[in-house]
Amino acid sequence: MARKVTRRQAIRTSLGLVTAPMIVNAATLGRGGVAPPSERITLGFIGAGKMANDYHLSTLPRYPDIQTLAVCEVSEARRMHAKKRVDTYEKEKNSAYGGCDVTDDFRKIIERKDIDAVCIATPEHWHTIPLVAACIAGKDVYCEKPLTLTLRESQLCIQAARKYKRVIQTGSQQRSSVFGPFRYACEVVRSGRLGQIKRVVVGVGTSSRWCDLPAEEMPAGLNWGMWLGQAPMRSYNSILSPRGVHKHFPAWRVYREYAGGGLSDMGAHHFDIAQWALDMDQSGPVEVHPPEDPKAMTGARVVYANGVEMVHGGPSGCTFTGTRGTMYINRGHISSDPKEIATEPIGGNEVHLYRSRDHHRNWVDCIKSRKKPVAEVEVGARSVAVCHLFNLAYWNRKSYQYDPKKWCFDNETDNQQLDRPRRDPWQLPLLP
Repeated sequence: MARKVTRRQAIRTSLGLVTAPMIVNAATLGRGGVAPPSERITLGFIGAGKMANDYHLSTLPRYPDIQTLAVCEVSEARRMHAKKRVDTYEKEKNSAYGGCDVTDDFRKIIERKDIDAVCIATPEHWHTIPLVAACIAGKDVYCEKPLTLTLRESQLCIQAARKYKRVIQTGSQQRSSVFGPFRYACEVVRSGRLGQIKRVVVGVGTSSRWCDLPAEEMPAGLNWGMWLGQAPMRSYNSILSPRGVHKHFPAWRVYREYAGGGLSDMGAHHFDIAQWALDMDQSGPVEVHPPEDPKAMTGARVVYANGVEMVHGGPSGCTFTGTRGTMYINRGHISSDPKEIATEPIGGNEVHLYRSRDHHRNWVDCIKSRKKPVAEVEVGARSVAVCHLFNLAYWNRKSYQYDPKKWCFDNETDNQQLDRPRRDPWQLPLLP
Protein backbone atom coordinates (compact mmCIF):
# COMPACT_ATOMS: atom_id res chain seq x y z
CA MET A 1 0.00 0.00 0.00
CA ALA A 2 1.35 3.44 -0.92
CA ARG A 3 2.31 5.65 2.00
CA LYS A 4 -0.10 8.57 2.46
CA VAL A 5 1.58 11.97 1.95
CA THR A 6 0.30 14.57 4.41
CA ARG A 7 -0.49 18.15 3.49
CA ARG A 8 2.56 19.42 5.37
CA GLN A 9 4.89 16.96 3.67
CA ALA A 10 3.57 18.08 0.31
CA ILE A 11 4.26 21.72 1.11
CA ARG A 12 7.72 21.21 2.51
CA THR A 13 8.94 18.99 -0.31
CA SER A 14 7.38 21.29 -2.96
CA LEU A 15 6.14 18.46 -5.13
CA GLY A 16 4.13 20.92 -7.20
CA LEU A 17 1.12 18.56 -7.42
CA VAL A 18 -1.98 20.30 -8.81
CA THR A 19 -5.12 19.28 -6.95
CA ALA A 20 -8.43 20.89 -6.17
CA PRO A 21 -8.24 23.50 -3.38
CA MET A 22 -9.01 22.04 0.02
CA ILE A 23 -12.04 23.77 1.54
CA VAL A 24 -11.85 23.15 5.26
CA ASN A 25 -15.16 22.71 7.05
CA ALA A 26 -16.29 21.42 10.40
CA ALA A 27 -16.56 17.86 9.13
CA THR A 28 -12.88 17.69 8.18
CA LEU A 29 -11.45 19.43 11.24
CA GLY A 30 -10.11 17.95 14.44
CA ARG A 31 -11.57 18.32 17.90
CA GLY A 32 -13.32 21.60 18.65
CA GLY A 33 -13.30 22.65 14.99
CA VAL A 34 -9.50 22.95 14.90
CA ALA A 35 -7.59 21.32 12.05
CA PRO A 36 -5.42 18.37 13.08
CA PRO A 37 -1.66 19.11 13.13
CA SER A 38 -1.03 17.32 9.82
CA GLU A 39 -3.49 19.67 8.06
CA ARG A 40 -2.50 22.86 9.86
CA ILE A 41 -0.43 25.61 8.25
CA THR A 42 2.00 27.18 10.70
CA LEU A 43 2.44 30.90 10.23
CA GLY A 44 4.81 33.71 11.16
CA PHE A 45 4.11 37.43 10.85
CA ILE A 46 6.79 39.89 9.72
CA GLY A 47 5.61 43.41 10.54
CA ALA A 48 2.83 44.27 13.00
CA GLY A 49 1.80 47.86 12.23
CA LYS A 50 -1.59 49.25 11.25
CA MET A 51 -2.13 47.09 8.16
CA ALA A 52 -1.25 43.94 10.06
CA ASN A 53 -3.46 44.91 12.99
CA ASP A 54 -6.45 45.99 10.91
CA TYR A 55 -6.39 43.18 8.39
CA HIS A 56 -3.92 40.29 8.71
CA LEU A 57 -3.87 39.78 12.47
CA SER A 58 -7.66 40.12 12.54
CA THR A 59 -8.15 37.34 9.99
CA LEU A 60 -5.45 34.73 9.55
CA PRO A 61 -5.00 33.63 13.21
CA ARG A 62 -8.76 32.99 13.40
CA TYR A 63 -8.70 30.36 10.64
CA PRO A 64 -9.10 26.86 12.10
CA ASP A 65 -6.41 25.49 9.78
CA ILE A 66 -3.83 28.17 10.68
CA GLN A 67 -1.61 28.18 13.75
CA THR A 68 0.45 31.33 14.33
CA LEU A 69 3.79 30.57 15.96
CA ALA A 70 5.71 33.86 15.89
CA VAL A 71 5.58 37.62 15.26
CA CYS A 72 8.48 39.82 14.15
CA GLU A 73 8.19 43.57 14.74
CA VAL A 74 10.92 46.17 15.37
CA SER A 75 8.81 48.05 17.95
CA GLU A 76 8.48 46.30 21.30
CA ALA A 77 5.09 47.92 21.96
CA ARG A 78 3.65 46.74 18.65
CA ARG A 79 5.34 43.37 18.99
CA MET A 80 3.76 42.63 22.37
CA HIS A 81 0.40 44.01 21.23
CA ALA A 82 0.44 41.56 18.31
CA LYS A 83 1.46 38.67 20.57
CA LYS A 84 -1.48 39.37 22.89
CA ARG A 85 -3.91 39.31 19.97
CA VAL A 86 -2.49 36.09 18.53
CA ASP A 87 -2.47 34.37 21.92
CA THR A 88 -6.12 35.29 22.44
CA TYR A 89 -7.25 33.98 19.05
CA GLU A 90 -5.20 30.80 19.21
CA LYS A 91 -6.30 29.91 22.73
CA GLU A 92 -9.92 30.28 21.63
CA LYS A 93 -9.23 27.53 19.09
CA ASN A 94 -7.01 25.42 21.33
CA SER A 95 -6.62 25.92 25.08
CA ALA A 96 -3.32 24.01 24.96
CA TYR A 97 -1.71 26.61 22.68
CA GLY A 98 1.76 27.36 24.03
CA GLY A 99 1.95 31.05 23.11
CA CYS A 100 3.25 33.17 20.24
CA ASP A 101 7.00 33.82 20.11
CA VAL A 102 8.25 37.35 19.39
CA THR A 103 11.41 38.82 17.84
CA ASP A 104 12.68 42.01 16.22
CA ASP A 105 14.70 40.13 13.57
CA PHE A 106 12.80 38.51 10.67
CA ARG A 107 15.66 36.06 10.12
CA LYS A 108 14.72 34.23 13.32
CA ILE A 109 11.32 33.48 11.79
CA ILE A 110 12.72 32.53 8.39
CA GLU A 111 15.18 30.02 9.88
CA ARG A 112 12.51 28.13 11.85
CA LYS A 113 11.81 24.70 10.39
CA ASP A 114 8.39 24.53 12.05
CA ILE A 115 6.97 27.55 10.19
CA ASP A 116 5.36 26.86 6.81
CA ALA A 117 4.48 30.37 5.66
CA VAL A 118 4.96 34.05 6.47
CA CYS A 119 2.83 37.16 6.14
CA ILE A 120 4.93 40.27 5.38
CA ALA A 121 3.33 43.62 6.27
CA THR A 122 6.36 45.90 6.56
CA PRO A 123 7.12 49.21 4.78
CA GLU A 124 7.88 48.80 1.06
CA HIS A 125 11.65 48.89 1.43
CA TRP A 126 11.43 45.78 3.64
CA HIS A 127 9.41 43.52 1.31
CA THR A 128 11.87 41.89 -1.06
CA ILE A 129 14.67 40.68 1.22
CA PRO A 130 12.43 38.69 3.62
CA LEU A 131 10.28 37.48 0.71
CA VAL A 132 13.27 36.04 -1.15
CA ALA A 133 14.73 34.62 2.07
CA ALA A 134 11.42 32.91 2.78
CA CYS A 135 11.38 31.37 -0.70
CA ILE A 136 14.90 30.03 -0.26
CA ALA A 137 13.87 28.57 3.10
CA GLY A 138 10.90 26.79 1.51
CA LYS A 139 8.15 29.00 2.94
CA ASP A 140 5.10 30.37 1.17
CA VAL A 141 4.44 34.10 1.42
CA TYR A 142 1.65 36.65 1.64
CA CYS A 143 3.30 40.03 1.02
CA GLU A 144 1.65 43.40 1.21
CA LYS A 145 1.55 45.63 -1.83
CA PRO A 146 3.38 47.45 -3.33
CA LEU A 147 5.37 44.26 -3.70
CA THR A 148 8.75 45.91 -4.33
CA LEU A 149 10.73 49.16 -4.23
CA THR A 150 12.64 48.76 -7.53
CA LEU A 151 12.39 47.02 -10.89
CA ARG A 152 15.29 44.71 -10.04
CA GLU A 153 13.50 43.64 -6.86
CA SER A 154 10.39 42.78 -8.89
CA GLN A 155 12.38 40.54 -11.21
CA LEU A 156 14.16 38.87 -8.26
CA CYS A 157 10.89 38.08 -6.46
CA ILE A 158 9.59 36.25 -9.52
CA GLN A 159 12.85 34.35 -9.95
CA ALA A 160 12.89 33.24 -6.30
CA ALA A 161 9.27 32.13 -6.28
CA ARG A 162 9.68 30.15 -9.49
CA LYS A 163 12.99 28.53 -8.53
CA TYR A 164 11.74 27.36 -5.14
CA LYS A 165 8.13 26.68 -6.24
CA ARG A 166 6.59 28.96 -3.63
CA VAL A 167 3.00 30.18 -3.38
CA ILE A 168 3.12 33.98 -3.18
CA GLN A 169 0.04 36.16 -2.75
CA THR A 170 0.41 39.94 -3.26
CA GLY A 171 -1.88 42.06 -1.08
CA SER A 172 -3.79 43.50 -4.05
CA GLN A 173 -7.20 42.68 -2.61
CA GLN A 174 -9.10 44.37 -5.43
CA ARG A 175 -8.58 41.16 -7.40
CA SER A 176 -10.72 39.35 -4.85
CA SER A 177 -14.36 40.24 -4.29
CA VAL A 178 -13.74 43.20 -2.04
CA PHE A 179 -14.14 46.99 -2.49
CA GLY A 180 -16.11 46.72 -5.72
CA PRO A 181 -16.73 44.93 -9.04
CA PHE A 182 -13.15 45.05 -10.30
CA ARG A 183 -13.09 41.52 -11.69
CA TYR A 184 -16.35 42.22 -13.55
CA ALA A 185 -14.88 45.41 -15.02
CA CYS A 186 -11.83 43.53 -16.27
CA GLU A 187 -14.09 40.87 -17.79
CA VAL A 188 -16.01 43.64 -19.60
CA VAL A 189 -12.79 44.97 -21.12
CA ARG A 190 -11.33 41.55 -21.94
CA SER A 191 -14.62 40.48 -23.55
CA GLY A 192 -14.39 43.36 -26.02
CA ARG A 193 -17.47 45.31 -25.01
CA LEU A 194 -15.51 48.57 -25.23
CA GLY A 195 -14.05 47.58 -28.58
CA GLN A 196 -10.33 48.10 -29.07
CA ILE A 197 -8.87 49.84 -26.02
CA LYS A 198 -7.04 53.02 -26.93
CA ARG A 199 -6.41 54.77 -23.61
CA VAL A 200 -6.54 54.11 -19.89
CA VAL A 201 -6.42 56.91 -17.32
CA VAL A 202 -5.47 55.86 -13.79
CA GLY A 203 -6.05 58.25 -10.91
CA VAL A 204 -3.79 57.69 -7.89
CA GLY A 205 -1.51 59.86 -5.74
CA THR A 206 1.79 61.45 -6.66
CA SER A 207 5.41 60.33 -6.55
CA SER A 208 7.61 60.19 -3.44
CA ARG A 209 10.32 62.68 -2.44
CA TRP A 210 13.58 62.43 -0.51
CA CYS A 211 13.19 62.44 3.27
CA ASP A 212 14.04 65.68 5.09
CA LEU A 213 12.55 65.01 8.54
CA PRO A 214 14.31 66.36 11.66
CA ALA A 215 15.66 64.18 14.45
CA GLU A 216 13.43 63.25 17.40
CA GLU A 217 14.04 61.40 20.64
CA MET A 218 14.07 57.67 20.08
CA PRO A 219 11.29 55.72 21.86
CA ALA A 220 12.32 52.86 24.12
CA GLY A 221 12.10 49.38 22.67
CA LEU A 222 12.54 50.33 19.00
CA ASN A 223 15.21 48.68 16.83
CA TRP A 224 15.70 51.72 14.59
CA GLY A 225 18.58 50.27 12.61
CA MET A 226 16.42 47.31 11.66
CA TRP A 227 13.52 49.58 10.70
CA LEU A 228 15.83 51.47 8.32
CA GLY A 229 17.26 48.30 6.84
CA GLN A 230 18.71 48.93 3.37
CA ALA A 231 17.87 52.67 3.52
CA PRO A 232 20.54 55.25 4.45
CA MET A 233 21.17 55.78 8.16
CA ARG A 234 19.27 58.77 9.55
CA SER A 235 17.88 59.93 12.90
CA TYR A 236 14.57 58.70 14.21
CA ASN A 237 11.35 60.56 13.41
CA SER A 238 7.89 59.45 14.51
CA ILE A 239 6.39 60.26 11.10
CA LEU A 240 8.32 57.27 9.77
CA SER A 241 7.78 54.87 12.67
CA PRO A 242 5.06 56.13 15.05
CA ARG A 243 5.49 55.69 18.77
CA GLY A 244 3.74 52.65 20.16
CA VAL A 245 0.62 51.05 18.71
CA HIS A 246 -0.92 53.48 16.21
CA LYS A 247 -4.20 53.66 14.31
CA HIS A 248 -3.11 55.61 11.24
CA PHE A 249 -1.12 54.78 8.12
CA PRO A 250 2.39 56.19 8.71
CA ALA A 251 3.74 58.69 6.18
CA TRP A 252 6.90 56.76 5.35
CA ARG A 253 4.94 56.19 2.12
CA VAL A 254 5.75 59.70 0.86
CA TYR A 255 9.55 59.35 1.17
CA ARG A 256 11.63 57.93 -1.63
CA GLU A 257 14.08 56.02 0.59
CA TYR A 258 11.24 53.77 1.73
CA ALA A 259 8.45 53.91 -0.85
CA GLY A 260 7.12 55.20 -4.15
CA GLY A 261 4.57 57.67 -2.78
CA GLY A 262 0.85 57.57 -3.37
CA LEU A 263 1.67 56.65 -6.96
CA SER A 264 2.79 53.18 -5.90
CA ASP A 265 0.68 52.92 -2.73
CA MET A 266 -2.72 53.09 -4.45
CA GLY A 267 -1.10 52.53 -7.83
CA ALA A 268 -0.40 48.95 -6.79
CA HIS A 269 -4.19 48.60 -6.64
CA HIS A 270 -5.43 50.62 -9.62
CA PHE A 271 -2.56 50.04 -12.07
CA ASP A 272 -2.98 46.40 -11.10
CA ILE A 273 -6.59 46.47 -12.28
CA ALA A 274 -5.54 48.20 -15.50
CA GLN A 275 -2.91 45.51 -16.11
CA TRP A 276 -5.49 42.77 -15.46
CA ALA A 277 -7.99 44.34 -17.84
CA LEU A 278 -5.35 44.73 -20.56
CA ASP A 279 -4.17 41.10 -20.16
CA MET A 280 -0.69 42.27 -19.21
CA ASP A 281 -0.05 40.15 -16.10
CA GLN A 282 3.10 38.72 -17.73
CA SER A 283 4.19 41.90 -19.48
CA GLY A 284 4.19 45.69 -19.27
CA PRO A 285 4.76 48.97 -21.13
CA VAL A 286 7.54 49.49 -23.68
CA GLU A 287 7.68 53.31 -23.59
CA VAL A 288 7.69 55.74 -20.67
CA HIS A 289 7.21 59.52 -21.02
CA PRO A 290 7.16 62.37 -18.47
CA PRO A 291 4.47 65.09 -18.58
CA GLU A 292 5.03 68.02 -20.92
CA ASP A 293 5.01 70.44 -17.97
CA PRO A 294 8.38 69.89 -16.21
CA LYS A 295 6.81 70.71 -12.83
CA ALA A 296 3.64 68.63 -13.19
CA MET A 297 3.12 65.65 -10.87
CA THR A 298 0.44 64.09 -13.09
CA GLY A 299 0.32 63.55 -16.81
CA ALA A 300 3.14 61.04 -17.28
CA ARG A 301 2.23 58.22 -19.63
CA VAL A 302 3.34 54.77 -20.69
CA VAL A 303 2.68 52.98 -23.96
CA TYR A 304 2.25 49.24 -24.52
CA ALA A 305 3.50 47.34 -27.56
CA ASN A 306 -0.07 47.12 -28.91
CA GLY A 307 -0.37 50.92 -28.86
CA VAL A 308 -2.53 51.29 -25.75
CA GLU A 309 -1.61 54.45 -23.83
CA MET A 310 -1.91 54.62 -20.04
CA VAL A 311 -1.92 58.03 -18.35
CA HIS A 312 -1.39 58.90 -14.69
CA GLY A 313 -4.03 61.41 -13.60
CA GLY A 314 -7.76 62.02 -13.48
CA PRO A 315 -10.26 60.81 -10.86
CA SER A 316 -9.39 58.00 -8.45
CA GLY A 317 -9.70 54.65 -10.20
CA CYS A 318 -9.46 53.58 -13.83
CA THR A 319 -11.13 55.01 -16.93
CA PHE A 320 -10.98 52.83 -20.04
CA THR A 321 -11.62 54.33 -23.47
CA GLY A 322 -12.21 52.07 -26.46
CA THR A 323 -13.60 52.30 -29.97
CA ARG A 324 -17.12 51.41 -28.73
CA GLY A 325 -17.34 53.35 -25.47
CA THR A 326 -15.85 54.21 -22.09
CA MET A 327 -15.99 52.68 -18.62
CA TYR A 328 -15.00 54.01 -15.19
CA ILE A 329 -14.26 51.75 -12.20
CA ASN A 330 -13.38 52.69 -8.63
CA ARG A 331 -14.04 51.21 -5.23
CA GLY A 332 -17.78 50.82 -4.90
CA HIS A 333 -18.55 52.36 -8.30
CA ILE A 334 -18.75 51.36 -11.95
CA SER A 335 -20.30 53.26 -14.85
CA SER A 336 -20.06 53.27 -18.62
CA ASP A 337 -21.13 55.03 -21.78
CA PRO A 338 -23.19 53.46 -23.31
CA LYS A 339 -24.73 52.47 -19.98
CA GLU A 340 -25.44 48.84 -20.87
CA ILE A 341 -21.73 48.07 -21.33
CA ALA A 342 -21.26 47.83 -17.55
CA THR A 343 -24.72 46.66 -16.50
CA GLU A 344 -25.27 43.38 -18.35
CA PRO A 345 -23.96 40.15 -16.77
CA ILE A 346 -20.95 38.48 -18.34
CA GLY A 347 -22.23 35.90 -20.78
CA GLY A 348 -21.22 32.31 -21.09
CA ASN A 349 -19.19 33.00 -24.23
CA GLU A 350 -17.44 36.06 -22.77
CA VAL A 351 -14.22 36.14 -20.75
CA HIS A 352 -14.42 34.83 -17.18
CA LEU A 353 -11.40 35.67 -14.99
CA TYR A 354 -9.98 34.10 -11.83
CA ARG A 355 -12.69 34.19 -9.16
CA SER A 356 -11.62 34.80 -5.56
CA ARG A 357 -14.01 35.94 -2.84
CA ASP A 358 -11.51 36.14 0.03
CA HIS A 359 -7.88 37.16 -0.51
CA HIS A 360 -6.48 35.45 2.61
CA ARG A 361 -8.54 32.29 2.08
CA ASN A 362 -7.44 32.15 -1.55
CA TRP A 363 -3.80 32.16 -0.41
CA VAL A 364 -4.32 29.49 2.24
CA ASP A 365 -6.22 27.22 -0.15
CA CYS A 366 -3.48 27.64 -2.77
CA ILE A 367 -0.80 26.72 -0.22
CA LYS A 368 -2.63 23.41 0.07
CA SER A 369 -3.36 22.87 -3.63
CA ARG A 370 -0.04 24.40 -4.85
CA LYS A 371 -1.98 26.41 -7.43
CA LYS A 372 -1.26 30.07 -8.13
CA PRO A 373 -3.34 32.55 -6.12
CA VAL A 374 -5.29 35.37 -7.74
CA ALA A 375 -2.53 37.97 -7.17
CA GLU A 376 0.47 35.66 -7.52
CA VAL A 377 4.02 36.94 -7.49
CA GLU A 378 4.30 37.94 -11.16
CA VAL A 379 0.98 39.79 -10.97
CA GLY A 380 2.27 41.86 -8.06
CA ALA A 381 5.71 42.36 -9.58
CA ARG A 382 4.41 43.43 -12.99
CA SER A 383 1.82 45.83 -11.56
CA VAL A 384 4.26 47.62 -9.27
CA ALA A 385 6.75 47.75 -12.16
CA VAL A 386 4.30 50.11 -13.89
CA CYS A 387 4.42 52.31 -10.77
CA HIS A 388 8.24 52.26 -10.82
CA LEU A 389 8.30 53.32 -14.47
CA PHE A 390 5.98 56.25 -13.80
CA ASN A 391 8.10 57.28 -10.81
CA LEU A 392 11.26 57.26 -12.91
CA ALA A 393 9.55 59.54 -15.44
CA TYR A 394 8.76 62.06 -12.68
CA TRP A 395 12.05 61.77 -10.81
CA ASN A 396 14.27 62.11 -13.88
CA ARG A 397 11.95 64.00 -16.28
CA LYS A 398 12.97 61.88 -19.22
CA SER A 399 11.58 59.21 -21.54
CA TYR A 400 12.61 55.55 -21.51
CA GLN A 401 12.46 52.61 -23.88
CA TYR A 402 11.73 49.53 -21.77
CA ASP A 403 11.77 45.79 -22.48
CA PRO A 404 9.30 44.09 -20.10
CA LYS A 405 10.45 40.63 -21.16
CA LYS A 406 14.08 41.32 -20.23
CA TRP A 407 13.27 43.71 -17.36
CA CYS A 408 15.65 46.36 -18.65
CA PHE A 409 15.97 49.59 -20.61
CA ASP A 410 17.61 49.97 -24.01
CA ASN A 411 20.92 51.39 -22.73
CA GLU A 412 23.30 50.85 -19.81
CA THR A 413 22.95 54.39 -18.48
CA ASP A 414 19.21 53.98 -17.99
CA ASN A 415 19.74 50.48 -16.57
CA GLN A 416 21.40 52.09 -13.56
CA GLN A 417 17.84 53.04 -12.58
CA LEU A 418 16.75 49.40 -12.25
CA ASP A 419 17.93 49.33 -8.63
CA ARG A 420 19.51 51.59 -6.00
CA PRO A 421 22.44 51.58 -3.55
CA ARG A 422 21.78 49.73 -0.29
CA ARG A 423 23.18 49.99 3.21
CA ASP A 424 25.13 46.94 4.35
CA PRO A 425 24.43 44.23 5.24
CA TRP A 426 21.10 44.50 3.40
CA GLN A 427 22.17 43.85 -0.16
CA LEU A 428 19.84 41.91 -2.45
CA PRO A 429 20.48 38.18 -2.03
CA LEU A 430 21.93 36.04 -4.78
CA LEU A 431 19.87 32.95 -5.47
CA PRO A 432 21.89 29.77 -4.70
